[in-house]
Amino acid sequence: MSRILIVEDEQRIASFVEKGLRANGFSTTVVGDGETAVDYAVTGGFDLVVLDLGLPDRDGFSVLRSLREAKVTAPVIILTARDSVHDTVAGLEGGADDYMTKPFRFEELLARVRLRLRGPERAPEVTVLRHEDLSLDLRTRRAQLPGQVIDLTAREFALLELFLRHPGQVLAREQILSHVWGYDFDPGSNVVDVYVRALRKKVGAERIDTVRGMGYRMGR
Repeated sequence: MSRILIVEDEQRIASFVEKGLRANGFSTTVVGDGETAVDYAVTGGFDLVVLDLGLPDRDGFSVLRSLREAKVTAPVIILTARDSVHDTVAGLEGGADDYMTKPFRFEELLARVRLRLRGPERAPEVTVLRHEDLSLDLRTRRAQLPGQVIDLTAREFALLELFLRHPGQVLAREQILSHVWGYDFDPGSNVVDVYVRALRKKVGAERIDTVRGMGYRMGR
């Protein structure tokens, strides 16, 4: 089981990331400041670090620099509200392996975590998801049916990707909100129902079932 160190001082975000990673089979440890992060990363034997830049005691870039100077070779994924090109370049040149800006979708973070943890002997990452005659290319972000290319909005793409990664599984509205809309979702919103209706119009209403009192499911 891979061990992941989550360095995040916002409790809501840290909990969101931790629960998602644990649900997908990872062992996690959460710390909320840079000094503790360095201590843990140097001595804790972690396989990957998710690092926020806006920490209360020291800048995440400083933490990253300390990790690399201490010969910590674990991949580091920066997670931050800063989205300037300058910050992105600084993070990558400073030794980070990946860079994600907030708000973010957990499914994307999970894909990046798996990519960074994947050993060279493992099979390549799946880039096309399929269910019956429907396919979704994760690189071009295009959905296709026989003889038809389907245009999707960003949210529709994320929703379809979630369904295709869990065929036959009932997905609760709260689960869909969390994965597609991120940690900042409103649990009382009907946005999931609105987007499911829109997606049904594009890929076929019969593909996505409503499971009363539970949520939605693609296929059986």
